[in-house]
Parts: sequence; C-alpha cells; structure tokens
Amino acid sequence: MMKYIKYRLFIFIGILFFSCSAKKELTSHKPNWKDGLSVAQWSKNANIYEVNVRQYSPEGTFNAFVKHLPRLKELGVDIIWIMPIHPIGVKKRKGELGSPYSSKNYKAVNPDLGTLQDFKNLVKKAHDLGMFVLLDWVANHSAFDNVWALEHPDWYTHDSLGQITHPQGTDWTDVADLNYDNPNMRAAMIDAMKYWVKETNIDGYRCDVAGFVPNDFWKTAIDEIKTIKDVFMLAEWDDPKMHTEAGFDMSYGWGFHHMTNQIAKGEEMPERIDAFMQEEKRYPASAIRMNFTTNHDENSWNGTVKERYGDAADVFAVLAFTLEGMPLLYSGQEANLNKRLSFFGKDTIDWSDLSKQKFFKKLLELKHENPALWNGENGGAYRKIETDDPLVFAYARTKGEKEVVVILNFSDTSKNITLTKPVMQEAVFQYLFTAGSKKMSSLGENKFELPKYGYVVLSK
Repeated sequence: MMKYIKYRLFIFIGILFFSCSAKKELTSHKPNWKDGLSVAQWSKNANIYEVNVRQYSPEGTFNAFVKHLPRLKELGVDIIWIMPIHPIGVKKRKGELGSPYSSKNYKAVNPDLGTLQDFKNLVKKAHDLGMFVLLDWVANHSAFDNVWALEHPDWYTHDSLGQITHPQGTDWTDVADLNYDNPNMRAAMIDAMKYWVKETNIDGYRCDVAGFVPNDFWKTAIDEIKTIKDVFMLAEWDDPKMHTEAGFDMSYGWGFHHMTNQIAKGEEMPERIDAFMQEEKRYPASAIRMNFTTNHDENSWNGTVKERYGDAADVFAVLAFTLEGMPLLYSGQEANLNKRLSFFGKDTIDWSDLSKQKFFKKLLELKHENPALWNGENGGAYRKIETDDPLVFAYARTKGEKEVVVILNFSDTSKNITLTKPVMQEAVFQYLFTAGSKKMSSLGENKFELPKYGYVVLSK
C-alpha cells in the first residue's frame, strides 16, 4: 500500500512539474506553427518579413527563395509575407514584366515564379521551420484582361462611355477597378480567398489598399475564411476601423513611417515621436500596428533606406523594432540593400553583404524574449524618458517585471546625456548590442555616452 501511495505521489509531482514547465514555455513562447496555437497566441511576439520573389534571386522563383528559408529562420523571422503570386495581366501592362498587383487570374500562379506545387512546397517548408506564410491579396482591382473582366464585365466600375476604368484618383492605369456594389463579385472574391487557404494552407493575407474596399466586405470575408482556419489578417491601411469594423489583426503604420522620414529630413524634431504615440491611443489595445522603415513601395518609388534616412538608418530601425507594434523587414534589408528595385522589371537583390544580419537578429531575439516588446495588448506600456538634449530621444516599455530602455541619438555629433528616473525600479539591465550590464537607478542620475547616430538598448 505504501509503495502504491509513493507511486501515485511521484506521478502527481511529475504532472505538476510538466504543467508548470508548459506554462513557463508558453509565457516566453517563440512562434511555432507546429504547436497548433491560435493566431492570438503565435502573433503576440512575432515579426514579419516581406518577400519580393521576383527580385529575391537570379531565377526569381519559389524554389530559389526556399533555399533562403533556413537563413531567415536563423535570423529570427516568424511571418513570411509573399508579394502577389498570380499571373500578371498583359493588357495595358506597365514595364517589361508588369505589376505583381495586376492579377490576371485569382486562382492561378504566375508561371514565372513556378507552379502551384512549388508554392505549396514553400508553405510546407516554412511551416516545418516554425514560420507562417501570408499571401499578398489585391481585392480592389485586377488586370484589365483578368478572366472576370472577360466573363463578368458588370463586376467592374465603368466610365461615362461605359468602359471598364482604372481606380479613379490614381495613376494605376494598368489595373481595372472592381465594383463592390455587385454581390456576385463579392462572393467570387471571397471564394478565391478561401481557395488559397484550403489548397495551400497559408496562414492569412496581407490585403493591398484595404481602405479602398468596403469594411463590411472584409468583415464577411474574414469571418468566412476563419471557418476554414484561424488566419492572420494585415491591412495596408492606417485607420482604427480596419480593426473595429473590418476585423483585421494588424494594420500599416503609415503614420510611423511618415513621421520618421520627417525627422530624418529635419522637418520634425525627435520630440514628435512622443506626440505620435499619444495619437496611436485611438487604436484599440488589441490592434497590432506594423512599423517599418522600408517596403516594396517605399524602396521602388521613394528611395532606399540610405537615401531617406542617411547615416541615421540604424537609429530609425531600432525605433521601429522597439516601439509599440510589429516590426517589418523587407527583402534585402538585412543585406544592406542600397538600390531602388525595379517595380515592373527584373532587378535581382545583391546578397553578397549580410553584415546587417547580426544587427537585426539581436533586435528580433529581444522581441521574442522580453514581453515588454510584445505586440498589441501583450506588450509593455510606452513611457517617454526625459533627456537633457532635444536631439536625443529616450523611452521605456514595461510589462510587469520586464522592462526595456531605449536611447536614440538623432544627431551627427556624439552626446553625453543624463537620464533622470528612466526606470520603474532600480535594477540591473543588460546591453543588447555590447557586452556588459548597467545598474539603472530609478531616483538618481544615469549617464550615457552615445556616438553620432548612436543608440543604446537595455533589457531587464
């Protein structure tokens, strides 16, 4: 009997230990597709990486890109966002190869990129590595020679002469504007979106110019897609209604991006960051905002990171990766991409210099490990820290006992600065980019020396 009691006690202790370990693991969890977690669970400390398949390799194919997945896993990437993969329209095409955002068939794959099976293999490989895949979706417009335009011209907007027209108010003359007053078109669009989730097991969508499409459509579409799978939805739009009405998980931080460009050009002082953070309170706590210093549009049309931010590029990257929101990396950013990639033609990324890989890896590791930097309501509250120099901006993010302190020098001269009351309570913080630690005082003065365009990230 005593032996039986001891055996039962041993089993009970084992179960209790496993339960506590599992709870601890979930708290500091790194996203992993295999775990069967909900979107809310796996996205809470995730980051996102945009893939321009056409420009990613000399071949410009899915199979060539797949070879980079282990490197991206090592970098710490969680979500892979694939730019549109559909066949590109020929009618009214711009440039030699046309825009990936001009779809000729919503249920087909551009043969230049590979086959449907190649794409399925890409998704599976990403999943096997514990990453997630979003497909870029263009619901507002299609190619003029899309199969819908040929078979259902009433699904499109027409001009005064009765001709299918491009989206008014834009110079997108290579694409035809879809008519969301037509219920049959809406149903076909939702059917096409459901097709890719069912057929290829993608994990969600990045939705192009989402604000051009009615929110009630998005709400219906998202609800229907979620009957198949719990998907993650990103809206290319900067409006709280994308979350409250349309049901998106994440929206574009265009405001953040424009603000950083203004600071870089000297049109705004770093103090503008704090005002911006107050403005962001109009978003619900659950909303995830996407922060970025570049993407396919910005790179091609407005300039490289170097052109827009100059020598302060890394300072703004640290801001994007530590402020509230999910950070985005664009193809080649970790390889010091310093050229405007062609939007309508072939223009391969040069991967010979991966010197930025270590820089971004450290930022992504901190994002995974310190809950103060997690996304949406899972992350820590932002608090500005006063500095004695208007060109040095500092802030902290705090979640329970976890805290991150960030100090950014936006000037071209070195700075010796003093922070007063930078932390909630006195503690030892680890430097992110250099070895060592610093005991931070919550009452006394905390002194730092920053080189020009320098930055300090401290993690408790």
